[in-house]
Amino acid sequence: MSISKIVITGGPCGGKTSAVSRIQTALSHLGYTVLVVPETATALIGGGVAPWTCGSNEEYQKCQMKMQMQKEQIFEQAADTMANDKVLIVCDRGELDNKAYMTEEEFAHVLDYLGVTEIELRDSYDAVFHMVTAAKGAERFYTLENNEARYETVEQARELDDRFIEAWTGHPYFRILDNRGDFEQKLRALIREITYFLGELTPFENERKFLIEYPDLEQLEQMPNCQKVHINQHYLRSDPDREIRIRQRGTSEGSVFTFTEKSIEGTRKHLVRQRKLNAREYEMLLLQADPKMREISKTRYCLSFEGQYFEIDVFPCWDDQAIAEIELSSEDVEVVFPPQIKVIREVTGNPNYRNAVIASKPKGATH
Repeated sequence: MSISKIVITGGPCGGKTSAVSRIQTALSHLGYTVLVVPETATALIGGGVAPWTCGSNEEYQKCQMKMQMQKEQIFEQAADTMANDKVLIVCDRGELDNKAYMTEEEFAHVLDYLGVTEIELRDSYDAVFHMVTAAKGAERFYTLENNEARYETVEQARELDDRFIEAWTGHPYFRILDNRGDFEQKLRALIREITYFLGELTPFENERKFLIEYPDLEQLEQMPNCQKVHINQHYLRSDPDREIRIRQRGTSEGSVFTFTEKSIEGTRKHLVRQRKLNAREYEMLLLQADPKMREISKTRYCLSFEGQYFEIDVFPCWDDQAIAEIELSSEDVEVVFPPQIKVIREVTGNPNYRNAVIASKPKGATH
C-alpha cells in the first residue's frame, strides 16, 4: 500500500481551492483515493477563533497547529484502513504555513508546546507545492471576495507569499508554481508535477547543474530564504542502469531518512520510487551499501530566488568550488541566479559531476 501526503500552499489568491478540486478529479482518474485535509485557519476564523479573539497570536497559533496536527493524524489513520493500494492525502496548507504568521520567538514557543522540531514538521510531508499569489504577475485577478478569512492587500499578499516560500525552503521536494502562463496552465503544471512525484509519469529529470565558485557561507546562512541541511548519502548495490541510494538528511534538530531509486538512460535519469525510512530501516539498508562506492557527505543550502529553488552542495574536500542544481518545469525556462552565486560553467550531463561518480572515486579525488 502506498500512502503519500502532500501540501498545497501559496500566497493569498494563489489558486489553492481550485487546485485541490483539480487534484481530486485528476488523481481519482488515475486510481487514487484522494483525501483532503481542509484548511484549518478558515474553519477556525469562520467559527470565531482568531488571533484577534484569542488572548494573543501565540495562543491562537497553538490552537490552530494542534488542531491541524490532529486532523492530519486522523486522516493518516483512516488511510491505513482503506482497501485501495494508492492513497493520496492532500493538505490544504501544512503546519509550516503557520510560521509565516509568527515571530521567531512565538514559533519557538509553539514548537515547544507541541513537542516537535521544525524539521519534523517540515519533512513529515512527502512533497510541497506552492501556488504563487495572483498579486505577483497576475494582479488583475487578485480578489478578497472568494474567502471570508482573506483580508490582505496586494502588497501584503506578496510579502506573505515570500514568507510561505521562506518557511518551506529546505524541504527535499519543494516546487513553486508561478503565474507566467494563464491560470489553466498553472493548474495543468501542478497536476503534472504531482503525477511526476507520484511516479505515474516517468519523464527524464529536467535538472540543470552548474559548477560555481565557493560561496560565502556566512552570507548564505544569513539569508531568510535559505536553509542549511547536512546530507550523508550511500549508494547500494544495483544494476548498471539503476541508481539506488539511501540518505540521511537533517540539522542539529534531527534527521530524516529516505530511499530513492532512479533509472539511468545515458546521462539522464528519472525517478522510479522514493519513500521515507525509519532509523532502523536505514541502518539495515546500510548493510547493502556498495563497497566500491564511498559515502557522500555534504552540506546543502536550499535557496529560493525569483520563484526558483536552488540546491547548493558544498563538499568538505572542496575549498574553491561547489555545485548548484535546479529542477525546472521545462527545458526553455531561463535560470535566474541570485547575485551571491558566481557560475564557473554549466556541467549538466557531465558524468564527472554526478554524486555517484564522486562516490566511486578515491577519497580526496573529487575534482
